[in-house]
Amino acid sequence: MDDKDEDLGVFDPNIPEEGPSAPPPGWLDDIHGYQGHKGGEDENPLCPPPPAYNPQPELNRNTLVPNVRVPTVSEDVARDALLKFVESKWRYSSKPARNLTFKELKPITVYRYRLETYTETRTSAWQFEPYNGQVVDGPQYGMSPPPWDIPVSVPLRYTDVVEKVRVPHSSLVKPCHKCNGYGRTRCNNCQGRGQKRCTFCHGHGRSRNKRCTSCHGRGRKRCFSCHGQGYKTCSVCHGSQNLLHFIQLTVTWKNDIADFIPDRQPDFPDKKFEKVTGDPFFVDENVLVYPIQGFPDEEICDVSTKMINEHLNRFGSTSRILQQRQTIELVPLTHAYYTYNGKDYSFFVYGMENKVFAAKYPSACTIL
Repeated sequence: MDDKDEDLGVFDPNIPEEGPSAPPPGWLDDIHGYQGHKGGEDENPLCPPPPAYNPQPELNRNTLVPNVRVPTVSEDVARDALLKFVESKWRYSSKPARNLTFKELKPITVYRYRLETYTETRTSAWQFEPYNGQVVDGPQYGMSPPPWDIPVSVPLRYTDVVEKVRVPHSSLVKPCHKCNGYGRTRCNNCQGRGQKRCTFCHGHGRSRNKRCTSCHGRGRKRCFSCHGQGYKTCSVCHGSQNLLHFIQLTVTWKNDIADFIPDRQPDFPDKKFEKVTGDPFFVDENVLVYPIQGFPDEEICDVSTKMINEHLNRFGSTSRILQQRQTIELVPLTHAYYTYNGKDYSFFVYGMENKVFAAKYPSACTIL
């Protein structure tokens, strides 16, 4: 170490370097029922529900569905829908839509099957906050209840909600792991000296045989990071020196949705159905729903069985299934065939909103 290093400021060996932002392994005691929580930043162990919390499906249970009439679209409705579509396309003329001649309006039967499974998932992890004398609800007040015995208010069904709850009797106070309970940490920018060598004169105090104008000839400058103190207030405990650790339970309610529409119309892109609604003529809701049987569209029956089994396998072991709902919608789809100026064209009217899909249109002219 040369003389210039000595001049850079007084080094205080008592101020510790910054430790890890998360408690190191073994820093925290085990809490009964929550053993194995290491306290790492990304750790949030899943708490699978006890078997008694999840319903079990009954064998040979099925659900019957009524028949339904396919809706039809009139020429006036189809024309109005096409005119509205043309208005949204600035390059299209409305003249063909007003003057076309319909040849056929062909209704197509389209069913959309939807399965919703409303689940509750619980995870738990160590959290901490600066300790400033608040009440410590620790193991001395009793044993912490298991994750699934902690009461929470269930939100409105089929809504996605996350709630965080402090586990009773899991709190404890420890010296801050980042500053070792000192409340301050050494400034990394100046290594705790409060000053840094001037970068303009390289610590010599003179530049080009003149007194350095940046450091006024001192050869060093006050550290801007710590304002010359050599230390910073600990970023974890905010100077309180101690941390209150506790286990936080995260309860997640989620509605998992699976949709299916049979691909029966090669000229119509199925992705378009995602933006429109249908007529839900069948709605079945229960803690567990059962596969559909006897419906005229056999593919809907098969998909119902497949999706219900998939949801049971996917959510039954990790989450609590609170409710299921299966719906069959009739999504209106009409293929409209027409002629204009002696040429044949067609377009689709789809959804309860009467949206239009047209792969080709007679005119791309802006003159109305």
